[in-house]
Amino acid sequence: MFVDKVKIYVKGGDGGNGIVAFRREKYVPRGGPAGGDGGRGGNVVLRVDQGLRTLMDFRYQKHFKADRGENGRSKGQHGANAKDRVIFVPPGTIVKNADTQEVIADLVESDQEVIVARGGRGGRGNIRFATAVNPAPQIAENGEPGEECWLELELKLLADVGLIGYPSVGKSTLLSVVSKAKPKIGAYHFTTIHPNLGVVRLSDGRSFVMADLPGLIEGAHQGIGLGHQFLRHVERTKILVHVLDMAATEGRDPYQDFQQINQELKRYRQDLAERPQIIVANKMDLPQAEENLTVFKSHFQEEIDVYPISAETRQGVDQLLFAIIALLEKVEKEMEKSGDPEQHKVYQVEEPASLFTIRQENDLFIVEGKKIEQIMQMTNFEYHESVLRFGQRMKQLGVEDALRQKGAKEGDTIRIGEMEFELSDSFD
Repeated sequence: MFVDKVKIYVKGGDGGNGIVAFRREKYVPRGGPAGGDGGRGGNVVLRVDQGLRTLMDFRYQKHFKADRGENGRSKGQHGANAKDRVIFVPPGTIVKNADTQEVIADLVESDQEVIVARGGRGGRGNIRFATAVNPAPQIAENGEPGEECWLELELKLLADVGLIGYPSVGKSTLLSVVSKAKPKIGAYHFTTIHPNLGVVRLSDGRSFVMADLPGLIEGAHQGIGLGHQFLRHVERTKILVHVLDMAATEGRDPYQDFQQINQELKRYRQDLAERPQIIVANKMDLPQAEENLTVFKSHFQEEIDVYPISAETRQGVDQLLFAIIALLEKVEKEMEKSGDPEQHKVYQVEEPASLFTIRQENDLFIVEGKKIEQIMQMTNFEYHESVLRFGQRMKQLGVEDALRQKGAKEGDTIRIGEMEFELSDSFD
């Protein structure tokens, strides 16, 4: 089964907790702080594997979590960092944030990777908070929570050549005779409902990747039929091989088919209609094909190259393949000269400028913001000194002032994350 679009959940590992500990040695009656830091949580990483061709594995597993870091230990020992969770995806995978639809990465090269959920840093142990004023602090941080989000993975095939045309014009038959691919072939529309890839090897040793794509129909640019599923994969191909049923076995006019397909490409994306094309007149072994080919060429003011073939009998197929690879090499040289700044991008999503927002529900004031909630989660409220430090951080970040500007008064309830506090002068 071919799967080209999935939604998955990823979560980086939480950082390990720092601890409060003190030296306990026989001849050191007042040992100093010795609580170690927690280890970093593992990242969730997407990496390209050239051996994959679909997103099928994600149908059965949709949740991916990295391990958390180890907690700190006594005697100043730090917890170990967790290993990254690596998820393999096929080349041509576009990664989007499922909620915002922002593109995170476009993965096309072998072993290319992107971190999609960072692990949290380890919390600091009390050894980090010792000062001359407070040489024995009872403060330690919890580990930072790992990032989490839902992702949308969309696969756009990476093929050198794409076979386009109406259903049942012989695209699958052509791919089957020029490569070892075994697409489903049948005498009915949409026999091919998923793209098929095949490696075509010529007698002189040169080769290229060809994709047999589901047939187009009128209105494909609006998603009718298999429209969007098909057109998504056309975007990646370097050249298009436009296959026509020149024998008109289903009563359609080959020239109208040719015009209609190009219109659908243009309506979906302007540059697709301008992509280099090779026109193939298939089923030339059937009656009326020769006459129809003559009529087809008469519609053009200038002479055009049309390659008459019969995929069934292999008539003219070798000549077609050499024409394809000649055009492909020409296009690749032009691409090398011009370069393509849009390819192989890893995008950086900008963080919102505001650290927090405040909203009111009846008498409750709710403070929301990634940074604020992160500070709260990393605070170990078992220790009074940690609570005091949390209050100071809120004051430094302007939370207390912002609450008072919103109308919060002494004794009002403030919620941050899942915890509630009372507003006071000292915020403790």
